[in-house]
Amino acid sequence: MNRRILLATATRALRQLSRDHRSVVMILFLPSFLLTILYYMYRDNPLLFESIATIMLGILPFVVMFLITSIAMLRERTSGTLERLMASPLNKLDLLFGYGLAFGLAAAAQAIVTITVVYWAFDVRPTAGLLPVVVIALVNATLGVALGLLSSAFARTEFQAVQFMPLIVLPQVLLCGLFVPRDQMAVVLQGISDVLPLTYGVEALQEIASATPSYAAIWSHAGIVAAVAGLALALAAATLRRRTP
Repeated sequence: MNRRILLATATRALRQLSRDHRSVVMILFLPSFLLTILYYMYRDNPLLFESIATIMLGILPFVVMFLITSIAMLRERTSGTLERLMASPLNKLDLLFGYGLAFGLAAAAQAIVTITVVYWAFDVRPTAGLLPVVVIALVNATLGVALGLLSSAFARTEFQAVQFMPLIVLPQVLLCGLFVPRDQMAVVLQGISDVLPLTYGVEALQEIASATPSYAAIWSHAGIVAAVAGLALALAAATLRRRTP
C-alpha cells in the first residue's frame, strides 16, 4: 500500500460522504435515536435498560455502518467511479483500506455522539469506565465497515446489498447473547455463535457492564473482532471487481 494514495482515498471518501447529508445524519444520530426509544421503553427498569444499552452500544454501530458502507461501495462500482479509480496508480488495498479508514473515522464520530448521549442523558455508567466502551463500539463499527465492503463485492444492485443484511447481520445479532444467554442455546447454535465475530464484541460489552470486569477478557475479545475486521478487508480486496456486470 502507498500511504499517500491511501490517505488521499480516505479524504476523497470523507468528502463524498459529507455531501450526503442524510447519510451523515443517519451515521451520527440514528443509534442515539434508537437508544432513546429503548430508554422510554425501559424507564421503569433502569438496571435492565443500562444492561441492554451497554450491549446496544456495540450492536447498533455495527448494523448502521454495515448498511451505509455496503451501499456506498456498490454505488461507486455501478456509477463507474471504481473503474476509473482502478485505472490510476491506486491498488485494491489502497482503495479498501482508504474507505475503511474514512468510514472508520465516521464510526468514531458516531461512537462519541452515541456514548455521550447515553452517558450524560441516560446516566448509563459502565463499571469498567468509558474508554473500553468507546474502543469496543469503534471496533464493532469497524467490523460493520469491513463486512459491508466485503458483501458489496457480491451485490449487483443496492437492493441486493440490503438483502445481505439479514444474511450477514441478523444471525450475528440473534446469536450474540443479547436475547438468550449463549450457554442456554442449543449446542448447534452455540457452535455457530462461537465463529461469529459480533459475539465477541457483545461479550466484551457484557464484561464491561459486569460488577467485576476483567480487562484481560475485554481486550482479548476486542482483539478478535479487530482481527476479523482486518481479515474481511483483505478478503474484500481480493474479491473486489472494477464494475458490476
